[in-house]
Amino acid sequence: MTVSVSARTIWISVVAVAVLGGLVWALLPAPVLVDLVAARRAPMQVSVSAEGITHVRETWRITAPVTGEARRSPVQVGDAVIGNETVVAVIEPAEPPFLDARARRLAEAAITEAEAAVRLAEANLFRADTEHKHFEAELERSRALTERGTLAPSMLEDAEQAALSARAARDVAQSDLEMRRATLARMEAQLEGPETPTGKSPAACCIEILAPRTGVVLELADESARLVPAGETLLTIGDPTDLEIRVDLLSNDAIGVVQGTRARIERWGGDTVLDAEVRQIEPSAFTRISALGIEEQRVPLVLDILTPSVQHTGLSDRYRVYVTLVIWEGEDVLQVPQSALFRAAGDWALFVEQNGQAISRTVEVGRMSGDWAEIIEGVAEGEHVIAYPGSSIQDRVRIEPRKTGVGKSAY
Repeated sequence: MTVSVSARTIWISVVAVAVLGGLVWALLPAPVLVDLVAARRAPMQVSVSAEGITHVRETWRITAPVTGEARRSPVQVGDAVIGNETVVAVIEPAEPPFLDARARRLAEAAITEAEAAVRLAEANLFRADTEHKHFEAELERSRALTERGTLAPSMLEDAEQAALSARAARDVAQSDLEMRRATLARMEAQLEGPETPTGKSPAACCIEILAPRTGVVLELADESARLVPAGETLLTIGDPTDLEIRVDLLSNDAIGVVQGTRARIERWGGDTVLDAEVRQIEPSAFTRISALGIEEQRVPLVLDILTPSVQHTGLSDRYRVYVTLVIWEGEDVLQVPQSALFRAAGDWALFVEQNGQAISRTVEVGRMSGDWAEIIEGVAEGEHVIAYPGSSIQDRVRIEPRKTGVGKSAY
């Protein structure tokens, strides 16, 4: 009888313990499902990306050397030109403008005045020439009388002086007549208008501009005939296969960029990735308003395309491309996903999985690139970290990896 009571007591105790354990297990919080990623050692690159525009490296801008009437352009955009052979522009002398009624009356009055001045100068020349001839004859008579001894030498000197003065007066009158005739011609030229025939051959008076180098016409200011002032741009030529890339990079991204920095050219329309390097970094930034209305400081960069032109056929002037600049790279870098990091008391921290629990740990973070961050201290290779720690993750909370079919969660 005693044995039976003891067995019953033991059975009741076992049931009670099982029930109590079940209640405790039911009351415990369920493990939090998390994504676990192992800290890895792998190559890492730190890069910045931006949109760029292709440009022909060397362009030649053809300008009008003189003011005149440019004929219709003999070349079109895309035409190939040969240096010092192909005529790219022809400029004729500009026609004089039309005269209004007041300007025409002033010009006609000036012509009348100039004609009167010419007639006066002709009369003065006639008088000076007559006097010169008279004093020359007097000088000859004085010389003859002096030779016979009937005229004093001083009288001969007076005759020579008078002849010289008369000759000078005639020369002055001749020069004055020429000046008056030139003034008349200038006044008559003021009356010439576009309708006045010049009688000159257009081919003899035009300026033909030759291409300064071999290339392709990239831009044409205007193909129609028009009046152009000296210095106005007519067209631009260059070699569309000799390209460079210009990128306006944010100033904080440009800090790590130096001459010779390698770059990849993607999304340019071809299937391959082109190699490039930074050739020039502008010393000053400029302000540009972004699409969101935010002021940005941008630094212009110029890159050379290293890939041969035969591998990027079709890429030409002012095409948009996507540029990735490699600022730093390492071959064996310990790294974890950036999504695992968070700030705690001003430091970087993350959760490491240990024995089914989330353990908070402070880490020292180095460079960041894409989805990964370099870990300098705080995590060992192969340790699993929580990739996306939410508000339910606390220190030493129970965790359980999500089922991915391969054991630990993959990133």
